[in-house]
Amino acid sequence: MNNTIHKLYEQGQSVWCDNISRGMIQSGQLQRWIDLGVVGVTSNPTIFMKAITGGTDYDAPIRRLLSKGREGMDIYEDLVLPDIADAADILHPVYERTNGVDGYISIEVNPKLAYDTNATLAEARRLFKELNRPNILIKVPATKEGIPAIENLIGEGVNVNVTLIFSIAMYEKIMRAYTSGLKRFDAGGGDPSKVASVASFFVSRIDTLVDRLLREKHPPHADIEDLLGVAAIANAKLAYARFEQFFNPAGEFATLADKGARVQRPVWASTSTKDPNYPVTKYVDGLVGPNTVNTLPPHTIDAALHQGRTEMTIRNDLPGAHAVFEQLEKLGIHIEAVTEKLLVDGVDLFAKSFDDLLANLAQKQETLRAAG
Repeated sequence: MNNTIHKLYEQGQSVWCDNISRGMIQSGQLQRWIDLGVVGVTSNPTIFMKAITGGTDYDAPIRRLLSKGREGMDIYEDLVLPDIADAADILHPVYERTNGVDGYISIEVNPKLAYDTNATLAEARRLFKELNRPNILIKVPATKEGIPAIENLIGEGVNVNVTLIFSIAMYEKIMRAYTSGLKRFDAGGGDPSKVASVASFFVSRIDTLVDRLLREKHPPHADIEDLLGVAAIANAKLAYARFEQFFNPAGEFATLADKGARVQRPVWASTSTKDPNYPVTKYVDGLVGPNTVNTLPPHTIDAALHQGRTEMTIRNDLPGAHAVFEQLEKLGIHIEAVTEKLLVDGVDLFAKSFDDLLANLAQKQETLRAAG
């Protein structure tokens, strides 16, 4: 079978699933995705909040943990870490088959630590050590405080998925943190080929905010209509162009590449369309390119399988991508302000999901206690 996912892989793009739950693991759904060509999984606090509080899959484990006197954060980790470990084990054959390029699952550090370098470092180290699998990626947000954490973790051989990236200026710092960390790891006797890192751009949220600002600031007319729904892919194209420049085989990364180091692939995340007027596969079709990952929620994977396109698109019309932001600037919409707001909002959203999860978990505990 040569489906859309396989064709994307032939173009150099890996498809990961942006969802995980105990039900997916136990029902065999995760393995079915893998059989269709999915080669990785991502998670975040919102995904786990929905999985743990949205059904009954976790009720029996919660009862067992309550009977052992576990509470709050301990119960959360006792539920989440086994799911991450089990998914990593299911994905391990992919990791082996691809020689460590794919086959990863990501887990995020507590988002409430996003502005604390030392606390992020401590939690990332603990999670990586506790899970003790080569195909784990620790998610660290792309905050100012996250940059030194990323460099230190890579320097210690910890795999990192840098998350909540919106700004190309921040992406520059992330790529440099990755290479600096690899140099440190290599200088300390480590094998750079054993360290993995990806850089996750949250795509659709850019269109959501830019479209809202366009509609708020200006009455509808043709020029504005032409700018709706185009900023996110334009931003991704410019980021990808910078990726190709930075990791040019003849450039500054060459020495590390000669030692087996991998490029830090861009990941297109937040790829479900938020505007019902946009095609379901908008952020699949427009972001096809080599050395990239597209992490899709299950319904977008289904849509891609049935109607996704696989032509190379990520390098198309770079002048047009630049022109999008020049036009937005003239209309008073500054991409730097947009991306900064999205980063702050993204951290806040994940922190709120984390708080909601713990609150709902506490409520579920009381319900299960009352039911005996």
